Amino acid sequence: MRVISLTIGIAVFAGLAGCGNNARLMNLTAGQNSPDEFAILPTRPISMPPDLALLPTPTPGGSNITDPTPEADAVAALGGNPGALADQGVAASDQGLVAYASRGGSDPAIRTTLAQSDQKWRARNQPRVLERVAGSSTYYRAYRRQSLDPLPELERWQRAGARTVTANPAPAEE
Repeated sequence: MRVISLTIGIAVFAGLAGCGNNARLMNLTAGQNSPDEFAILPTRPISMPPDLALLPTPTPGGSNITDPTPEADAVAALGGNPGALADQGVAASDQGLVAYASRGGSDPAIRTTLAQSDQKWRARNQPRVLERVAGSSTYYRAYRRQSLDPLPELERWQRAGARTVTANPAPAEE
């Protein structure tokens, strides 16, 4: 009887360990092999332009005048300028901010540098034995020193006099 209880206990423990910390939860697109039904958009009807000289020059991989543009259509329907959606570089109103933020220089290869340092960290800090057995992620352990505790941070900003309108009001002192 004791052996049966022990076997059932081990099976329950193994089953519960398999349920937790699914790495796919951090990457929502992982494991999706099916098409995205929301990505299928109908094209605009083909029509003859008033002047053939108005047609854009065909470019491989470029856009077509019958391609759907739902974001631009929504902006136009709400009274905005759909041309503002195109990437036009840094706006003139933001030049000062960009200049101040890059006053110490900027690294054009920052993404590559960060990816390499992250890979080195992961190589030095392999998952522990129980983390490997349970299949848990080392993500939170990797970035623990860089994360903020929200409540003390909120209190720090409130003590400094900053408005925190989306936070719950401070409890009334008795």
